[in-house]
Amino acid sequence: MTEQERAVEPAAAASPYLSLRQAVRPAILAHGLLAGDRERAGKLAAECEDLLYLTRELLRAAGRARILTAGPVPETPDQSGGDRQAQLLDAYADAGLLWAKVVGSALALAGVLIERGDWDDVRRLAGCLAGAGEDDAALELRIELGKAMWARHDQALRAIGNRMPPTAIGAAIDALRAVLRDVPEAFPDRNRQVNRFLPPLAASILAVMKDQRADIPYHSRVEHIATGGVAKYPDIVTTSLDELAAEFEGVCRRPGRETE
Repeated sequence: MTEQERAVEPAAAASPYLSLRQAVRPAILAHGLLAGDRERAGKLAAECEDLLYLTRELLRAAGRARILTAGPVPETPDQSGGDRQAQLLDAYADAGLLWAKVVGSALALAGVLIERGDWDDVRRLAGCLAGAGEDDAALELRIELGKAMWARHDQALRAIGNRMPPTAIGAAIDALRAVLRDVPEAFPDRNRQVNRFLPPLAASILAVMKDQRADIPYHSRVEHIATGGVAKYPDIVTTSLDELAAEFEGVCRRPGRETE
């Protein structure tokens, strides 16, 4: 192998749109969506077919580039060598542009999946893109998924207040846990936005505890959270919510106590 061939080979191996395993991952998901439900039609089927077509064209361009790269390189430049170099550059350019179209098609497919509420498939598609080195595109997908999940839980979150009855407190805890579970952590300010619901939730729990004359444990942080004591610590939002849920379940719903 000549020095020129050695110089070309690592670049080809490192290029994400020339890696077969990475390039076909979005297409595998698209094919699975079509094969899993033959009656799927409309926008979903169209986006899946587009993604499969573009991936096929990408692999053809990438294959042409590999064939040209693997061929013997003339020791002295001539017209034939110049033509081959131009063909190689064209093949790489085609592969790069097609990979961009594959990524764009994957994003369009994700948009249809979000509209349909197929959250798990969107997460899988984001994982495919991240695995292919398209971190920005994967992050974009996760943010769009986060927006959809916020909208899904919006009504329950708006109902959170300082004087909720026990049934509403339970619903609020479930809604906040669902947000932390469903909204990707990469979503901007996810924890901070959830954190702002904790003081009114804690205030409601504290009010119920006082109404029921429940003994408040010395280690309880309910009052601390109710007064905004964790407002500056969004990184512990899950722990704080778990503590409030434990207080509510352990004290407010203790056998023999009224919960309505």
